[in-house]
Amino acid sequence: MSTGDLLDLGQRVGPVMAFLVAITIVAEIADIAGVFDVAGHWAARLGRHRTPLLWLLLVLLSCLATIVLSLDTTAVLLTPVVIAVARQLGLSAVPFVMTTVWLANTASLLLPVSNLTNLLALHHFSLLGLGTSGYLRLALWPALASIAATVVVLAVLHHRTLRGRYELDAPPEPHDRVLLLVAGAVCVALGPAFVSGITPAIPAAIAAAVLVVVLGVRSRGTLRTVQVPWLMVLGVCILFVVVDVAGRHGLNTLLASWVGTGTTGPDLLRLSGIGAASANTVNNLPAYLALEPVASSDPRRLMALLIGVNCGPLVTIWASLATLLWRDRCRKGWVEVPVRTLAWQGLLCAMASVGAAVAALAWLNP
Repeated sequence: MSTGDLLDLGQRVGPVMAFLVAITIVAEIADIAGVFDVAGHWAARLGRHRTPLLWLLLVLLSCLATIVLSLDTTAVLLTPVVIAVARQLGLSAVPFVMTTVWLANTASLLLPVSNLTNLLALHHFSLLGLGTSGYLRLALWPALASIAATVVVLAVLHHRTLRGRYELDAPPEPHDRVLLLVAGAVCVALGPAFVSGITPAIPAAIAAAVLVVVLGVRSRGTLRTVQVPWLMVLGVCILFVVVDVAGRHGLNTLLASWVGTGTTGPDLLRLSGIGAASANTVNNLPAYLALEPVASSDPRRLMALLIGVNCGPLVTIWASLATLLWRDRCRKGWVEVPVRTLAWQGLLCAMASVGAAVAALAWLNP
């Protein structure tokens, strides 16, 4: 790659990496403030001692966390909360952790900020004259279809453990009230900011700065516990360069022969299927980067690719970073989901989620 090529790539990658760092800081401080703990306790109270209703409320919470704060937030911060809630109520944690990991992936289609792949694709939506508003219009029905399919599969697979009632006695953990209120308000405000058309890195950076200042005032020593994912940023940047170089040396041509160029329903399903298979083979981020050049000429094909790499990586542990992070949190919480179980159930959910989303894309976005 020439210096000019690297600079062009840097101009595109820079805002995405800035967003990743900022939103991670926001999520970390929101967790320290107790936003997710309190949200989980409220869900338990609103569930009115009914396990199915509690599960639906945690489904809603998982979707909101994924859509507004990205899929990694749901995997890293919400998973320990649902484990704790399940144990406090004497319920099996398995259906709840499966809910967080699946919705962390399949609910990450609606907003550009929900997944790094979406942020990368937003550049091409802008080049095609659609921008953020065009992305939202195109993603709405596929995103809702994907979430609905995931919820149905979860309900069918875990209907026996999601029945009955529970007792709620323990109050929420005490938290710094000022920090909790500020962090909660910031998380709520980010939703409208992310759909306003402003570059997502800007409101995310402002939110991170506000929370860092407030945390520094309320508990300066706690700032040292906030983890910034510098190694993740470095790894993603290296992936960008490697995939770009590979594309220049024949990868783009090879992939183009596989995915075709059409925009009919079967063509879109083929592209999504290859995207999902590639994500489960290597990882969803390099899979998207490799397939992007052969899908970015048409917005519906680009959305079909996003459906595949967002909703499809449910079969293997390494298919998405969110799944890897989720597995680590489950192990720390002494919740074990066998790899074989994760694979066959994930395959069912991926097929249902990707199929529903592609059908919505083909029929409701002609």
